[in-house]
Amino acid sequence: IARGKIIELDVSVAEAAPGVELVMTYRNAPKMSVPPAIGITNLKAAGNHTLPVMQDAEIRWNGQAVAVILAETREQAEHAATLVRIRYEAQPSRTRFEDGKKVASTPDSILIERNRVDKGNASKKLAEAAYKVDAVYRTPWQSHNPIEPHAATIAWQDGRLIVHDTTQMIHATAGSLAKVFGLKEADVFVSSPFVGGGFGAKGMWDHQILGAAAAKLAGRPVRVRLSRASMHRLVGGRTQTEQRVALGAGADGKLTALLHHGYATKPKHSICDEGFSLTGRSLYASGSFDIVQHHVDLDLVANSFMRAPGEAPGTFAIECAMDELAHELGMDPIELRRRNVASCDPISGAPHSQSAVMTAYDMGAERIGWVVRASAPRARRQGEWLIGMGCAGRTFPFARMPGTSARITLDAGGRAHVASAAQEMGMGTATVQRQHAADRLGLPLDSVSVTIGDSSLPFASFAGGSSQTASLGAAISAASGKLAAELLRHAGNDTPLAGLRVGEVEFADSGLRSVDDPSRYESFASIFRRSGRDEISVTGESGAPLEMLKFSMHSTSAIFCQLRVSEVTGEIRIDRLVGAFDCGRILNAKTATSQFKGGMI
Repeated sequence: IARGKIIELDVSVAEAAPGVELVMTYRNAPKMSVPPAIGITNLKAAGNHTLPVMQDAEIRWNGQAVAVILAETREQAEHAATLVRIRYEAQPSRTRFEDGKKVASTPDSILIERNRVDKGNASKKLAEAAYKVDAVYRTPWQSHNPIEPHAATIAWQDGRLIVHDTTQMIHATAGSLAKVFGLKEADVFVSSPFVGGGFGAKGMWDHQILGAAAAKLAGRPVRVRLSRASMHRLVGGRTQTEQRVALGAGADGKLTALLHHGYATKPKHSICDEGFSLTGRSLYASGSFDIVQHHVDLDLVANSFMRAPGEAPGTFAIECAMDELAHELGMDPIELRRRNVASCDPISGAPHSQSAVMTAYDMGAERIGWVVRASAPRARRQGEWLIGMGCAGRTFPFARMPGTSARITLDAGGRAHVASAAQEMGMGTATVQRQHAADRLGLPLDSVSVTIGDSSLPFASFAGGSSQTASLGAAISAASGKLAAELLRHAGNDTPLAGLRVGEVEFADSGLRSVDDPSRYESFASIFRRSGRDEISVTGESGAPLEMLKFSMHSTSAIFCQLRVSEVTGEIRIDRLVGAFDCGRILNAKTATSQFKGGMI
């Protein structure tokens, strides 16, 4: 059922089944608090919903866990699950998107942005426009499917909770579990050195909480692993959306009006906003804007972050409308975008930190051979196959989380070790930050090592929103400044560096030197010998992202596709994908390329 309550629950046969250690339901589950909600105002929280976990007989969505079977083997547990007898009293449920639209809510904000943008009377300018497109675009619910399913191994040891997890939110998971079970943060240890795919799904969901509760009741370690079916019912995904995009333009193709309205499913117990309406605020300049989105409250598992949450469905709608407008104008789609590229933030007027999206379009067009594209539909064919070519722009905001910390330990042998509770999900966190630290400290790569992946290390925010590299990089930068200060202090007065301040020195050749006079240099080895120390350890922290207040900061890209469609079967085959990206300084070409390809696919 999608909504109701448990009116009969018999677990006696399941409890007597071979190998069964425990059957936990709301009747015997320990008291647990509601998990704290994930958000940038509390980076030690990871809760994706605000519902109690197995604390009462209420059913709030189809797929909610009603019992936990703990057995010696998975097969025994699965057999015992078939022996649990449950009867429900169904209550009226809300599961239809169309019905929910009629009573949808309009939030004041989406993520950290105000929801409603009304600038320049867009409705009036749309009505007056020489050319216009007004269409509705729909995207379905999408479920997460990482190659590695959700799993955790959990134990209680001397009052401490030990969790070996697959999470992209190590400290947030630890902090949330501490709140749920009434523990001190220091009494929860979370280890997750590697994550086999996350994309927003690998946060804290009910299975970690229930596994910890079962381990506590049984007094034994517990391993919990979600099946694909369970993952789709217990872990939220990208919400369904319906978006109206209306564009008005003059004969020159310049936008005079941009309207982006729509609906997204967001149960009241869900935390995540599917901010599809944010993309229209940054992609193009326009003479006017009218942007708003509404939330549809349904009895479903809480939706959650999925790669480019909001930007993916939002860009789809905006870019489809731009292509339709290009067709109405009889204009090349790239030329239409060129005439509407923004020279500053279209809404706030803030300057871009950098912007070369049209350079990306030009590079991509040359690479895919855009000149051979036929402007008329169905003009190119090979036998039964119709050949098509298209393009689309993409945008994603820059983010850097405050409070991420990194510890640098430098020893007398000139070896540096960097430690932080950051996450590795395949994007090359340790590799990139090892390179970064070596470059910043003036050390060869072989002299730098990096440890990440557990909550005993200095605090790190979640790996999400493409924020971790910048956040951890800022922490390493701050730590290196502290390290320089400590080295100058221990160098004393009998040094070529005497009298210099931190801002007047730089790391180079396994030592420090004056910025203005490089001949004033002393090696780390020499400083350590004179000070008599074996090592120096400092911790730096990523400060407030003030750059985000000064600049409009976005990565952008231009994606091109050539495909064919069979007139006989309707089969679609992708022949070529080309992506050109404008996204700041590339720290590692190999890992960046991997991220680009993953995003395109």
